[in-house]
Amino acid sequence: AALLAGAPAPPPAPHLFSDPAEIEALRGNLLAWYDRCKRDLPWRTLATTELDADRRAYAVWVSEIMLQQTQVATVIDYYNRWMQKWPTLQALAQASLEEVNELWAGLGYYSRGKRLQEAARKVVSELAGRMPRTAEDLQKLLPGVGRYTAGAIASISYGQATGVVDGNVIRVLCRLRCIGADSSSPPVIDRLWDMANTLVDRSRPGDFNQALMELGATVCVPKAPLCGECPVKQHCRARRRKLFGKPDPVPDVEDCGVGGCPLCPPATEPWDSNLGVTNFPRKAAKKQPRVVKTATCVLERRGCHGAPEYLIVQRPNSGLLAGLWEFPSLLLAQGLQEEKQQEALADHLQAWMGWPVAAGDLQLIGEVVHIFSHIHQTYVIYSLPLDGDVTLDPASSPSRWVTEEEFHASAVSTAMKKVL
Repeated sequence: AALLAGAPAPPPAPHLFSDPAEIEALRGNLLAWYDRCKRDLPWRTLATTELDADRRAYAVWVSEIMLQQTQVATVIDYYNRWMQKWPTLQALAQASLEEVNELWAGLGYYSRGKRLQEAARKVVSELAGRMPRTAEDLQKLLPGVGRYTAGAIASISYGQATGVVDGNVIRVLCRLRCIGADSSSPPVIDRLWDMANTLVDRSRPGDFNQALMELGATVCVPKAPLCGECPVKQHCRARRRKLFGKPDPVPDVEDCGVGGCPLCPPATEPWDSNLGVTNFPRKAAKKQPRVVKTATCVLERRGCHGAPEYLIVQRPNSGLLAGLWEFPSLLLAQGLQEEKQQEALADHLQAWMGWPVAAGDLQLIGEVVHIFSHIHQTYVIYSLPLDGDVTLDPASSPSRWVTEEEFHASAVSTAMKKVL
């Protein structure tokens, strides 16, 4: 009936986990390896020792948000400081955005911290401080919590038998089952979620999900996977394909017995025997980052104790680096000559300070390049020493004078630290 209704045909068996005995064995092998080899991480300790379910869920939630887009090694220190400062949802709900940004400085993707704090306020004010108890409710009720974060919190904190799919899990599943279709496309992602939900261990879902992610992070890595150390290598079709060429009696993965299979590699990109298991996953071509140039002026004066002070201004509350502090900056038009850059910056400062600034007074210091995930940013840095104070128009944007020490303690981006 489903076929008559025009539903897509199910993907062929070689791409699925359909044998209950194999699923059982894979769970057992993966969990035994995890128990033996797992990394000792502060959020894992909290998830196993914290008895209060709301505190436990909060501890896992903070770690999952920090770990989006950021390496484990970088996160540990930030996580420990965060949990020391705001050990509960209630503590975080009372913090100011400025404090959150200060602690987050250097972690990147600053909107994550802002959303986390907004969601904590919502839990305290609208949900009586009680975290939602299922993946479905977590995703529905908490801003900034998507399908993955909801599944991670629910499985690790509450033992809900729900799978998770992140970049590591995508890589592991695509290799285990020779999935060569574009792993960023929604239909393929949906298939991977189905697979993760089938595989997740019913009695230890949180450990199973962490084990699958740990496997991708430490063994089944993108470039040179350590297949010899893999606890589930006997379940890996990509490895079998690498070792034995065309797997027999299983049909060849390229045509896996079904024409136009939605999970096979496209015919234009057949199996490359030099790549072995790293044939999978296939990714869509990466978009080139935008190239952007910004003129930045470091205004400097002598403070009351003779130490230099610098003027910083606050960025708008939305967009890139929202709410962070920076040296006065101006986005430059493409291909602007150096003199014109200087004039544009002088005009910008003049409009903003309300008294004349001559382009010739701006001293060119040099350039700093900073790569954001999707932007290749060059800062052209100028210096302008000032005598005495400058009173700024507070309507334009909040500003303040800071010593070097105060600068580093403020919510400033890594890029601005480079500029200084």
